[in-house]
Amino acid sequence: QVQLVESGGGLVQPGGSLRLSCEASGSIVSVNTMGWYRQAPGKERELVASITSGGSTNYADSVKGRFSISRDNAKKTVYLQMNSLKPEDTAVYYCKAAVIRSTPPWVSMDYWGKGTRVTVSS
Repeated sequence: QVQLVESGGGLVQPGGSLRLSCEASGSIVSVNTMGWYRQAPGKERELVASITSGGSTNYADSVKGRFSISRDNAKKTVYLQMNSLKPEDTAVYYCKAAVIRSTPPWVSMDYWGKGTRVTVSS
């Protein structure tokens, strides 16, 4: 089994910062691309940022210059540093990882965390 556990969400005022973490655990051979997605009430889930195992990053236009994604491959953990937060960043944030397990099938499969809520409000 593979589990992704997110942490770091909460309530923050506009202009504030939060740091999200997501750790992958279980029967894992390797973790490839990891990413953060978010889903606001009444909206579809959208990509926020992603990072490959080699460190290449991709960001949604709405968060460029404010959010930064990073990872620690040894800890199988991805981070999302969120600065200059806006009310429109309010959402449940989900972690996704492409994982090759140490048990069959030995192919890359996507796993999701259960999400952590971020609320930006004064």
